[in-house]
Amino acid sequence: MRALERGDSIYGLTTGLGAAVDTRLSTEAIPAFQARAIRARAVGVGAPLTSEAVRALLFARLVSICHGASGLSPALAQTIVAMLNAGLHPVVRGIGSLGEADLSPLAQAFLPLIGAGEAEFGGQVLPGGEAMAAAGIALPELGPKDGLALLNANSQSVGLAALAMDAVIKALQAGVAAGALSLEAFRANLSPLDTDLATMRAMPAHGVGVDRLRTLLAGSDLFEAGTARRGQDPLSFRCLAPVAGHATRAVEAARAAVEAELASVCDSPAVMVSRDTMLSSVNFDTTELALTLEAAGLALSHLATTSAARIIKLMSPAISDLPRFLTRHGGSHSGFATSQKTVAALEAEIRHLALPLGAMTLSVADGVEDYAPMTPAIVEKTHAIAKRLTRLAAIELVVAAEAVDLRDAITLGRGTAAAHRFVRHNVARLDDDRPMGREYEALALAIEAGGLVLADVTAPAGSVA
Repeated sequence: MRALERGDSIYGLTTGLGAAVDTRLSTEAIPAFQARAIRARAVGVGAPLTSEAVRALLFARLVSICHGASGLSPALAQTIVAMLNAGLHPVVRGIGSLGEADLSPLAQAFLPLIGAGEAEFGGQVLPGGEAMAAAGIALPELGPKDGLALLNANSQSVGLAALAMDAVIKALQAGVAAGALSLEAFRANLSPLDTDLATMRAMPAHGVGVDRLRTLLAGSDLFEAGTARRGQDPLSFRCLAPVAGHATRAVEAARAAVEAELASVCDSPAVMVSRDTMLSSVNFDTTELALTLEAAGLALSHLATTSAARIIKLMSPAISDLPRFLTRHGGSHSGFATSQKTVAALEAEIRHLALPLGAMTLSVADGVEDYAPMTPAIVEKTHAIAKRLTRLAAIELVVAAEAVDLRDAITLGRGTAAAHRFVRHNVARLDDDRPMGREYEALALAIEAGGLVLADVTAPAGSVA
């Protein structure tokens, strides 16, 4: 209010937005302008976001508002809290933001606050005003900066990135566990996991992968001399440590970027209370988030390629010394043969999704907005990579467990034994041919629900007859 009284020129408060920054607003025009700013930017298309995604978006915006630099009227923050608590979810169509402030999705999310748009409440999609009334939430009165304060943030990118990271972390855990179980099933040579060898190489990710695999394999008889079948295994087995280690570090970097964004003030202009001023910022820029997610997706695609190769090789008697397609019944049964097609499809899609999207190349807003990191689309494809990697890991877990069960008595490591038990709790051994797709999907859903618990690997190693 003091900035208004002084007649300061403040973007979005006393001026128009975007290319209209050169337009000075009269004091009388400001309230109506704030509501128009919301309506005009609700231009999203495509399928509506899920309720979970909308809640993540609203929560991310609320967290940033609570830093006190947005200039938002407190009543509007309370309204957002009331929407979350009531389970009122605005209809938000996800295509329309380029990653330099998620104006379109946020505008759609806050249309109900001005009695417009649509929202889901009580299992029904209602006009925004009706949904608010049904939830018992009064429409707030917009203050002089409220429209811009609601919109000028990266809450779609950050909120949905948090959901994506949960899926990515679970996919990575399952992928590494599946690879470790494949090492057991293949009876691989574990000399590449020697800690002295890892120390000789000044690549931190390599050591991370070695440590992670040694933890999963602790107690395995593969560490005993003369247990490995070959002197040198295919690279998809031998190189699992550096590939998994780099994926781990890339995912950790992406997670750190998401957490930093959640802890940040993203408003522009930002209210600097201690200095009694408002400053234009670029705190809404999400370039670092976009690029760390791209790096994580690319690293996961390498893990996916090694997974697909291991699955195929476990089914090949010339390489694995196991029955073809892991069936004990010979050519009269298909075993896991046709699962190779699903594996190939998943790996190809992951590799395609991991291709970098790059920055925006089309200048918009009359040339004012000539760069954007395309973060919402990168978040979406990162989540899609995680979903596919989880299903690929589910298949490798099932195939590796079957291969383990076809071996003579072996002793698994503590972590790999836990992975084997997880598989057998959800999927029976393959004797007669049966439709495995639904079982792979069920196992993937169990992974996504947090069912693959490998953190406690202190139990005795597992023996498999």
